[in-house]
Amino acid sequence: MTTHTGDSRFVLVDRPTPHVALVTLNRPERMNSMAFDVMVPLQQVLGELSYDNEVRAVVLTGAGRGFSSGADHKSAGAVPHVEGLTRPTFALRSMRVLDEVILGLRRMHQPVIAAVNGAAIGGGLCLALACDIRVAAAGAYFRAAGINNGLTASELGLSYLLPRAIGTSRAFEMMLTGRDVDAEEAARIGLVSRTVPDTDLLDVCLQMGERIASFSRPGVELTKRTLWSGLDAASLEGHMQAEGLGQLFIRLLTGNFEEAVAARAQNRTPEFTDDK
Repeated sequence: MTTHTGDSRFVLVDRPTPHVALVTLNRPERMNSMAFDVMVPLQQVLGELSYDNEVRAVVLTGAGRGFSSGADHKSAGAVPHVEGLTRPTFALRSMRVLDEVILGLRRMHQPVIAAVNGAAIGGGLCLALACDIRVAAAGAYFRAAGINNGLTASELGLSYLLPRAIGTSRAFEMMLTGRDVDAEEAARIGLVSRTVPDTDLLDVCLQMGERIASFSRPGVELTKRTLWSGLDAASLEGHMQAEGLGQLFIRLLTGNFEEAVAARAQNRTPEFTDDK
């Protein structure tokens, strides 16, 4: 069943399978551009799902032929809570809304899988990069579009996220040339984890979400946290200590490890209770 957050028609939430939420940007006539009437409800939806304890994984996709085409130059939508502000402060508040969407994806308790069904351009590329896993349909493509529009290609964390995803040289080339990267190349350079036929995209991503949901909740949450924190780690030794504490936390406070061993011996699927 499809539900709407608030009165928004532009962000849809489905529960197609137990413990997996499907979030769809639903403005296909604008290729799901990042207008505020899309991004504000998306921010709200992400916050609600993060604290929905029935949801163990989230899939984010776009309706129609685009994942997200980035900034909308024709219909930017309304920024909330800006009455009486001058232009500089209005601009700061506007960027903060978009920043919070990117940060909100990273902060979610659940892993987020980007099902990139079509164009991921500019801010749409940032949206995909902020997700934990990216899977591309064969017809998808990616572009850091700011440079094409006479602006800087750096926006919404792109100059932070892209080099960490594909390496510095490839990121510099992609951002400075503004060229399109198709799905095949995206998989080859690590921008996405895999490419699948267009018709299989959602099924593959939902199955991935179901697999994630079958594991230990704190195990999954801590894995997401340590993967992201590892990108900022000041040293290998310091990060190893953080990883070790997380491993001990679950090992000592739950019976998950013993259940996994028993399940393998009995040739059955483990049932993790996350309790001792």
